[in-house]
Amino acid sequence: MGSVLTIILQRLALGLLTLLIVSMVIFTAVNLLPGDFAESILGQGATPEAVASIRADLGLDQPPVTRYFQWLGGVLRGDLGTSFAQANFASFTGTDSGATTVAAQIAPRFANTMFLAMVTAAIAVPVSITLGILAALYRNTVFDRATNIFTLSSISSPEFFLAYILILFLAVLNPIFPSLSNIFEGMAFSERLEKSMLPALTLTLVVTAHMMRMTRAAIINLLASPYIEMARLKGLSPMRVIVKHALPNALAPIINVIALNLAYLITGVVVVEVVFVYPGIGQLFVDSVKIRDIPIVQASCLIFATAFILLNLTADIMSILSNPRLRHPK
Repeated sequence: MGSVLTIILQRLALGLLTLLIVSMVIFTAVNLLPGDFAESILGQGATPEAVASIRADLGLDQPPVTRYFQWLGGVLRGDLGTSFAQANFASFTGTDSGATTVAAQIAPRFANTMFLAMVTAAIAVPVSITLGILAALYRNTVFDRATNIFTLSSISSPEFFLAYILILFLAVLNPIFPSLSNIFEGMAFSERLEKSMLPALTLTLVVTAHMMRMTRAAIINLLASPYIEMARLKGLSPMRVIVKHALPNALAPIINVIALNLAYLITGVVVVEVVFVYPGIGQLFVDSVKIRDIPIVQASCLIFATAFILLNLTADIMSILSNPRLRHPK
């Protein structure tokens, strides 16, 4: 058990180091974007003095190293900063509702993105595992080939293309679901679920292939094992052999690929949210990039990176705990 704890602590330390490096990359990349908030707000006809005044008010005239450590220190204290756009709006209108902070802007959007990710996972994970088991059970049959062709076609298509195809067939030709996901706070769960279904189905098509093919491959690799042959000789049905004996021993790679795809559901939703005008963190990220609202962009990127690293660490740790060879390394 001590060796397992040591490995887990090493993974956590590596994750923290990775997150620190990623924060540096995020800050550098965001600040390399052409233009800034002052130029975006004032327009092309702004005088250099006006631009310099706004930059000084926002602290953009300070050296990048100073701004990075100020931002990092705020993040470590739980302060993601103040939204440039909201602060400018509050000063223009003379009101301050407390919504100028980055956290206040991101929190409801992140909750919406998590809701979309959970709906997608609730559909994609059982469907993928079921298809993977059936494809392994009926491998090299018409069902296996058809499933592989369908999933590979979906994963090879861009997200926006799949989104528009679903809009055409499920919202225009057959108005089953709404094409725009205009959800809002206080909406009933059933209505929220209905308006989130098209983006959830789009993401399901994107992530199903990875999980299905990994499930199929992991189970097929185990079917030649001696204990599987023994189970067959005992007269167990093929489905029982796979579900009861093969699947539990194939969990490590399946858990890995599920965790990676769950990370994608949080970090890779930008295109899907933009297509369906879904009010999630991806849509907020795109809008903030347009107006160079740097604190929002940096916080969104950091949240994406943190979610991806945490889910990768979770997959790594669960693989260790589910694999005796990793729990007892030589």
